[in-house]
Amino acid sequence: MENLERMLAEMHQVLIGTAVDYDKFGSGNKSAGTRLRKAMQKIKNLAQDVRVEVQEQKNCEVSCM
Repeated sequence: MENLERMLAEMHQVLIGTAVDYDKFGSGNKSAGTRLRKAMQKIKNLAQDVRVEVQEQKNCEVSCM
């Protein structure tokens, strides 16, 4: 479970960190848009890792009994 907590905490930190770039992008800063897209890709990858971890834990609960 600590692995899931770590991944979720990392996703949260990345999302919080995008606030500044979001504001800059809204003001027309194209570089901020690139950073924002990069952060969203990282969150997407972390979300996939969370999905895999949850599935593995779920499968282990069923087969490890």
